[in-house]
Amino acid sequence: MCLAIPGRIESIIGKEPMTRKGRVNFGGIVKEVFLAYVPEAGIGDYVIVHVGFAISKIDEKEAQRTLKYLDQLEEPDDEIPG
Repeated sequence: MCLAIPGRIESIIGKEPMTRKGRVNFGGIVKEVFLAYVPEAGIGDYVIVHVGFAISKIDEKEAQRTLKYLDQLEEPDDEIPG
């Protein structure tokens, strides 16, 4: 299963489209991701990130909705029934 997570671009490193990176905030966790696939993205924009690459821009309302759903997921129970 593949999972892509929305995050907000806090800063951008580099100007060359193929090597441009951004520091992206995922609800308090900040990671550096590649921005080559979203050359139109800028600081303050929300992007969907998969395996270290921002793959598309997303509007803030949709990003917040997705993050809310992710927050509602519970941790799996470590106890084995039976």
